[in-house]
Amino acid sequence: MRAVIQRVARASVRVDDAEVASIGPGLLVLLAIAPGDDARTAERLAERIRALRIFADAQGRMNDPLGEREILCVSQFTLYADTRRGNRPSFTSAAAGEQAEPLYERFCDAAGAERGVFGADMQVELVNDGPVTLVVDG
Repeated sequence: MRAVIQRVARASVRVDDAEVASIGPGLLVLLAIAPGDDARTAERLAERIRALRIFADAQGRMNDPLGEREILCVSQFTLYADTRRGNRPSFTSAAAGEQAEPLYERFCDAAGAERGVFGADMQVELVNDGPVTLVVDG
């Protein structure tokens, strides 16, 4: 499992011109699932992301975890793109949809995340905070 997390002031997801989810301050998580991932991988990654100390503390240092802030999670199989050869990325390292969707849902439940629509063509809007962007492998 691979996640790109962005600390945001706000983020939202639209599908077919309708907003399906939005958050205020917190994290936008772009989540990709690999064939070898399982429910425990999803739960462990959710715990790690919730515990990351990447928010400013009282002294302005990145030292506070997510706490009461929100998470918005968007499925993003393209994080496993292989671009080493040619001009067209290969996505064979990403799990098939029938395996990935229940693990995406499991991650979202474990993280307490708002979510996009799995497999949909989504428009994601965000206002980076910092900006702070990290890649976390599970």
